[in-house]
Amino acid sequence: MQNPSAVLYSPGTVKIEDRPIPTIQDPHDVLVRIAFVGVCGSDVHFWKHGGINGKVPPPTGLIMGHEASGTIHEIGGEVTSVKVGERVAIEPGIPCRRCKVCKDGKYNLCKGMQFAAAPGELPGTLARFFRVPEDFVYRVPESVSLEEAVFVEPMSVAVHAVKMVDIRPGETVVVMGSGTIGLLCAAVAKQFGAHRVMLVDILDSKLEFARKYLGCETFKPGMVSAEENAEGLLKQLGVDGVDTVIEASGAAPSIETGIYILRPGGKYVQTGLGRPKIEFPIVTLSEKELLVRGCFRYGSGDYELATSLLTRGIIDVKPLISSITSFGDTSQAWDKTMRGEGIKNLIRGVQD
Repeated sequence: MQNPSAVLYSPGTVKIEDRPIPTIQDPHDVLVRIAFVGVCGSDVHFWKHGGINGKVPPPTGLIMGHEASGTIHEIGGEVTSVKVGERVAIEPGIPCRRCKVCKDGKYNLCKGMQFAAAPGELPGTLARFFRVPEDFVYRVPESVSLEEAVFVEPMSVAVHAVKMVDIRPGETVVVMGSGTIGLLCAAVAKQFGAHRVMLVDILDSKLEFARKYLGCETFKPGMVSAEENAEGLLKQLGVDGVDTVIEASGAAPSIETGIYILRPGGKYVQTGLGRPKIEFPIVTLSEKELLVRGCFRYGSGDYELATSLLTRGIIDVKPLISSITSFGDTSQAWDKTMRGEGIKNLIRGVQD
């Protein structure tokens, strides 16, 4: 096969097929030989349920994957920022660059966004080759492995979330959910100057990992109401309210608890994606005059900062790598993540 690709057709049905090698269509395009792809929660939704938020694979199938690293295989005639053979992390969403939100620097909200492995947009990165404009690849030094470079994508989500709530030195920050995004949000929050960081999760194994990885405080909610969990969390912290909540689970009880633990005037950002509609403590939100933000992927400057945090060794992601699965066994990596095994499961790119 010239371009082996992991193509999803329906829940539980994925095939390794030969797809056409992407060609350089613009003089600023580059072709990347994929080295590693990380498994994201959205991959699991497609694998288990056949779609997410109403989006499903087309009849021709969907090439999966969007967290990826690789080496430059070919460049367009006007590419100047990278050379063939250089190692890169890939930003997998390409905006139109012309609309108002793009011009305002909020290109992640572009209605014309073409995102990898999104039905009707772009094929994903689980293939031998992936085409992308040169300004959406980010060089990584030899000191950083291509396995580690996969984490630039989820770390960019964390950077975007932390920037949205403007974390300041000395703040107390609570992160709801200790998956990859939650852990990275906590790590980035510490770099922004958070004085205390607490991670909240229902799984003891994840909380134990968080304590070892970040040296942070943790809290396990009980089978009680959100108000009671909020009271227990604040009692453990010894405060009346926290400055900032980063919600990275998408679970309704976590969202409620996050609102209840904030101090008056506190800040909240919704990073995790859950059910489209949930009950929400709107009266508490209003009475406290909370600043509540949504968060979607990453925007201007986020990938640059995430790349810097990784390549300068400020945030170590090696402990987050739980497994590496061969390309031919892609579905096994999805199954591991679906079962909650490990933190970040990777898939090795096509081997010659």
